[in-house]
Amino acid sequence: MRLEKCWFCSSTIYPGHGIQYVRNDAKIFRFCRSKCHKNFKMKRNPRKVKWTKAYRRLHGKDMTQDSTFVERKRNRPERYDRNVTENTLKAIKKIDKVRVDREARHIAKRLKPKKAQLQREAARDLERSISMVKAPGALLRDPSLTLPIKVKVSQPETVENCMEE
Repeated sequence: MRLEKCWFCSSTIYPGHGIQYVRNDAKIFRFCRSKCHKNFKMKRNPRKVKWTKAYRRLHGKDMTQDSTFVERKRNRPERYDRNVTENTLKAIKKIDKVRVDREARHIAKRLKPKKAQLQREAARDLERSISMVKAPGALLRDPSLTLPIKVKVSQPETVENCMEE
């Protein structure tokens, strides 16, 4: 079974699916759906269309393939020493830990602006509906209860909690 890649959005095209477009210079373009085909015909740049993989990779939205972990292909058999094998297994565990840490940092970096925005919105909602917390009559009698009361809204949310959802 031959799986092709869509020229526009880089998604996989399974056999029997998609559209194949052959230009006058015999260059073949494969598209996963008519949406990609129409965008190509409109001469849109995939790097500027937000839903494509090219855009996501270019703007740091996706975890791109890390060049330090790409394995080299070897065609000759190698002899292994017990110590070398042991060290390799230790290194594999360390590499997996580094990958997980990088992905967690990437997710945290992506969530940071949204978290600050949620805190600002929560503070704004609290300022608007302070009358629900304190009775309006009490606010009129005692002006010290009215705003501007600086309220700090904190939401202890970690990356692990976000990944579980």
